[in-house]
Amino acid sequence: MTSDMFVLFLNMVKLRRFLFIMSFLMNYSDAKGETFNIFSKHYGHLEKKYGRLPEKERIRLKDVAKEMFTFGYDNYLKYAYPLDELDPIHCRGRGPDYDNPSNVNINDVLGDYSLTLVDTLDTLAIIGEEKKFKEAVQLVIENVTFDKDTTIQVFEANIRIIGALLSAHLLIRDKSQPFGNIEPDWYAGELLELASDLASRLLPAFENSQTGLPHPRVNLRTGVPKNARTDTCTAGAGTLIVEFGILSRLLGDPTYELIARRASNVVDVNTGKWEGELSGVGAGLDSFFEYMLKAYILFGKMEDYAMFNESYNLIKQYMRRGRAHCNEGHGSHPLYVNVHMKNGGTHTTWIDSLQAAFAGIQVLAGDVEEAICTHALYYTIWKKYGVLPERFNWQQKVPDVSFYPLRPEFAEATYLLYQATKNPFYLHVGRDIMESLNNISRAECGFATVHSVLDKSLEDRMESFFLSETCKYLYLLFDKENPVNKQPNKYVFTTEGHLIPTGPWLRKKEWTEHFTVSSDAFFLNVSDANCQAIDEERTFGLPLQSRYLAQISSYMDVEL
Repeated sequence: MTSDMFVLFLNMVKLRRFLFIMSFLMNYSDAKGETFNIFSKHYGHLEKKYGRLPEKERIRLKDVAKEMFTFGYDNYLKYAYPLDELDPIHCRGRGPDYDNPSNVNINDVLGDYSLTLVDTLDTLAIIGEEKKFKEAVQLVIENVTFDKDTTIQVFEANIRIIGALLSAHLLIRDKSQPFGNIEPDWYAGELLELASDLASRLLPAFENSQTGLPHPRVNLRTGVPKNARTDTCTAGAGTLIVEFGILSRLLGDPTYELIARRASNVVDVNTGKWEGELSGVGAGLDSFFEYMLKAYILFGKMEDYAMFNESYNLIKQYMRRGRAHCNEGHGSHPLYVNVHMKNGGTHTTWIDSLQAAFAGIQVLAGDVEEAICTHALYYTIWKKYGVLPERFNWQQKVPDVSFYPLRPEFAEATYLLYQATKNPFYLHVGRDIMESLNNISRAECGFATVHSVLDKSLEDRMESFFLSETCKYLYLLFDKENPVNKQPNKYVFTTEGHLIPTGPWLRKKEWTEHFTVSSDAFFLNVSDANCQAIDEERTFGLPLQSRYLAQISSYMDVEL
């Protein structure tokens, strides 16, 4: 071979190598064989689309969020009060279904105690409506009573009503008054008295239980109904400690906290047997994990912290699927699936919309990198349908249950991730959420449940959590000067989005508790779960790398 031929051969080798490398880069395949072109429009397009949001636009979006709340709230007062909910299509009120006591979809929540008014009290304060807040407090004190012949769910009454009353009471009593002059001159602790009254009416759920676990439902006058169902879920039994713990400290009465701490498992309250075999981080379980962590933040009890860490480690071990790290390596997008409690195998091929809140729990636990991936999956589902279906089959990539009742969990996680990262990506997500809600669910006098995410048909119901949580989190996402955002360490949100000011008084008590915990538990910490926080410089880029965002959008067949 002549020297010229050898040079030509080397050049051909170099060219083939170059073309191979370019081909690889332009058609990168992950472990599942899904191919992504890194020079495609996804990469530059996504970085540009989700980059800096102009200050003028942020202010506009804050006003949009406030208008959404005001539109729903004012029309509730006009057309529905004193009933529990607003039917936003026909502009009328909704209360319990007295004709059909078995209609738990309605009766578990609606107790004929002006639910929406009570549930939105602290939202009025947070968005700066001082006058409306005082007026609402007066309406509650003068007209709301729990001496009703209604059977309600203990879980819902606790998180929606007791949590709301305690939050409003604490905000009123806050001497610094960060939300303006919201304390009525005549206020004498009446909201706390109402919270205590309702909590005492829930006590029969515990007292008549053979195990100490609460019956799921009580009649506000007569106690536990005869022949009522006795099975309860983890969230239903275990999401009481925050509100009951605060109430015990405010009243100086340990009863509420002590009984709440005894309730923790999905069991039959009479037999103590496990009734279900599904374990996951969505419906029926979500707020249980949330309250283990938040109870520690509020009350400082190490056993709460230990329980959360042990649970979180097991969740990652048995429920997590996909590549090992959110922003590194190859493989499918991380996903938390429902598993069999007995063997850890995959139990269902669906995830539900309440699981979107898990990203927020991961933020509070310091596992921000993992929260980014959890949130990204739900964002692509939202983009595909405009809202979140109640259940989504991740294997077939279709809804299993198609309605969307204006749930707040995705907006909540978006807000918390923005607070943790300050990445403008989440401001863009918030804008998408509000545009979808206004375009799809806005009705004659409020916002309606989406009956089907497929055809965007509506149901005539606006649940109280839309005003109490969804609108609140969207407003806070864009109100950077809000006291909640200026002093984030001063507050904790309940699972219903009610604002609780923290303080040393919550870690003091006048009683001795009789609980034991293994000494090993005190050495557990969140780092055991391989938590990662994002690099500071990534604030200026996408929180989820472009190729992975392109991957999940390609999997969902949706344009971001």
